[in-house]
This record gives sequence, structure tokens and C-alpha cells, in this order.
Amino acid sequence: MAYRFTVENLVYQFADLRELLAKASPLRSGDQLAGVAAASATERVAARMCLADLPLARFLQEAVIPYETDEVTRLIVDTHDTAAFATISHLTVGGFRDWLLLETTGEAALARVAPGVTPEMAAAVCKLMRNQDLIAVARKCRVVTRFRNTMGLPGSLGVRLQPNHPTDDPKGIAASLLDGLMYGSGDAMIGINPASDNIAALTVLWEMVDDLRQRYDIPTQSCVLTHVTNQIRAIEHGAPVDLVFQSIAGTEQANQGFGVSLSILREAYDAALSLRRGTVGDNVMYFETGQGSALSAGANFGVDQQTCEARAYAVAREFRPFLVNTVVGFIGPEYLYDGKQIIRAGLEDHFCGKLMGLPIGCDVCYTNHAEADQDDMDNLLTLLANAGVTFIMGVPGADDIMLNYQSTSFHDALYLRGLLGLKRAPEFEAWLQAMKITGANGGLRDAPAVVPDSFLWQIMNSAALL
Repeated sequence: MAYRFTVENLVYQFADLRELLAKASPLRSGDQLAGVAAASATERVAARMCLADLPLARFLQEAVIPYETDEVTRLIVDTHDTAAFATISHLTVGGFRDWLLLETTGEAALARVAPGVTPEMAAAVCKLMRNQDLIAVARKCRVVTRFRNTMGLPGSLGVRLQPNHPTDDPKGIAASLLDGLMYGSGDAMIGINPASDNIAALTVLWEMVDDLRQRYDIPTQSCVLTHVTNQIRAIEHGAPVDLVFQSIAGTEQANQGFGVSLSILREAYDAALSLRRGTVGDNVMYFETGQGSALSAGANFGVDQQTCEARAYAVAREFRPFLVNTVVGFIGPEYLYDGKQIIRAGLEDHFCGKLMGLPIGCDVCYTNHAEADQDDMDNLLTLLANAGVTFIMGVPGADDIMLNYQSTSFHDALYLRGLLGLKRAPEFEAWLQAMKITGANGGLRDAPAVVPDSFLWQIMNSAALL
């Protein structure tokens, strides 16, 4: 179905919903690379005006990627919750934006409609919104998940402690891990990106973190971010796997490029559930996404990268994840050219994820050849914290020496906590206080190093880490 809009006596025509969504997107290098971006600012405005008048119900009638050829499309259509959609079914995309911004549209209403919001609906309304709109609405969304602690509570911010090492040296990983814990990071998870895919070497990492967790009764969860099939094998061999990780994308072919399918993810989900390792809940999956992943795999099929990203959230939603992480600037400037594009993409991803009912966080990051710097990341970090982001990364010095990109540090989390009064997961907060790492107000103690019975004192007198 073609869509048409007239402005200043010029008629702009869009061949189908896929083209309309692409032309309505804010300018970004990935869409230009794909050849789907609007040719001018005027065409972009025309597409947005046309999109604003489009009924939400239209997205249930026209797929951007055919149902017959794409299992992600089939998942979106077959699992759509019509009862949840009923509240907003009469609205246009523009009317949906207005409804989301109403003061009377609160947390409960947003939670009720989330299962009825398709990725394309979320992407469409996102394209009509200013940055402040994305922040204001996302802040009203509340998604709470549980494994060994509770993520997503009001006024909270989690941190994934990321102690990577270029050779997977356990001592190097342990040193970074201890550094993060002493700064109060790690409630979201202890997540290691391994350099190897050798199951025996990976099992050493799982066992090291699990030994530390059990020895000091740390209420957190671990994850070794190897391919999901390696994690299934590790579970079969008795490795202490907490959360199961996988990178995912918004089309079947892009997921094939990652070596996964919905059936493989289902197998991993069932395997993780069978271990029953959670103590306060059973959200066992951890997914990572990022704008540009489908295009980089040659599997975007003419769909703009922000809409493809939102479709990945439908995959994540199917498996009730503990956390979802948009690694926003990781792929490079070919997809998000500069700080402005990275900031906008981070806010878009967080908004769409929360709107669809996901516990979404953000790796606020960039590669060294992007037109971005740490000031841009500080801006995005602060905006996301005000938008209620579920978690961020904690990387020693913000510089990942294994993945070779710039992220956020343990100090960045302390900055946000001090600025906005944000708390950690309550179970983890209580542990930090018991270990004399933080005080009653959640702030770091001035001198935790040699206090008898403090965590560091115990570590210094133990071989548990080093």
C-alpha cells in the first residue's frame, strides 16, 4: 500500500510501510549506507506527517518483512496480545504519542498495553518524538526482574561489572572484579566477555566467579558471554551457569548470522530454567542488541536500522529476560556516525525497549574511530539515568582492553548515584553494607581497606580470588 503526503505543492509518495518508516527516521549514517534514508529534511518531515496520521491498527495488517519468510515477523504476529492492544487500538501513531505523554498515562497503564505494542508501533511513535519525549515516557515505564536480586525497582540503577581480559587470565579478571566490587558495582551481574570459546577455559571462569559468589554470599549473578550453543554444552557438562547470553537481531537472517534461531534460544532458555539457580526469581536470559546489526549482516531487507532494532526486542520479550543491553555505539561510525547520532539512538533504544516491557539497559559506548568522545558519553549517560535506565556498564577506567572500545566506569555509576540519589538492587546494597564497603546511606566508606571483617580484609587473607 502506497502512502502519500503533500507539502508546499510537492507530493511525496512512499511505496509501503517499510519505506515510510525509513524516511521518517532521524538522519543516521547506517540508513544512508543502506540507501533508505530520506533524501532531504523536507522529505523526512513529509514522512513524519504521513506517519502521524497512520492508524496503529495498520501495523497489524502490513508487515515490513513478509510473514512467510521471516520467523521474527511470525513471532511478532502470532504472539500479539489483542486484549492489551484494545486500549490503544483506536489511535493513530500521532495520537499514540499524545497518549503516552499524558500525565494521566502512568506506570500501570503503560504496563497493561506493553504486550500489545509491536516493534513497528514502538519504532513509529519513536520517530515522532523529541529526545525529551523519549526520556519522559521511558521514565514512566517500570520493568522489574529477579534472579538472585531484584532489578528495575523505582529509584534504582544497576551496574554490570565487566572484568574482561585479552587472554582470559583468571588473575587479571579477578583483579578487575575486585576493583569493581570495592566501588559498589556488580548488582546487575558479573559479565565476562571471553577471548576464547574453549569450553574448558570458559568453565574456569564460571567456576571462579561462582566460588567467589558462594564464599562471600554475594547476591548477584554471573554470565560468560560466549555463544549460546557453548553455554548449552557447558550446562550439559555441569558448569555453574547463571544467566544465558546471546546477541540477537531483528530479522531471521541476521540471527542466522549470529548462529542462532528462535528454537536454539528456546533450548537455551529451557536448559537455564532447569538449573533452578535463581533464589528470588527465574528470569534467566541476558540479551545484547545494537542498531546496525542487521545491516552489517546484509539482512535488513530495506528496513531502517531503528525499526530493525525494535524488532530484536520482540525476540528478547519472548524469553522473559533478566536484562537486555543495547550496546549503542559499539558497531562503529558506519551505523552511528557521531556523538549526536549515538545519543539519539541510545534514547530511542531505551524508550522502545521499556515501551515493549523489557528490562533494558545501555552500554554507553563508542569506538575510537567514531566522531564522538567521553563528553558525548557523559551526556547520554546522564540523560539515560534521568530516563530510568535499568543498568549501565562498569569497566575499569571505562576502557575495555579486550573488546577495544570506550564504555563507562565504576566511577560513572558513583557519579549518577550521587547526582540523582539512585540505589543499587536492595539485596546487593545490603551485602555491601554488611561487608563494610558502603555505609548506611549507600555511599562508599572512606577507608574500607583494612577494617577487620571487611570484604577486602577477608580477600587479603584468602586465596579465593588471586
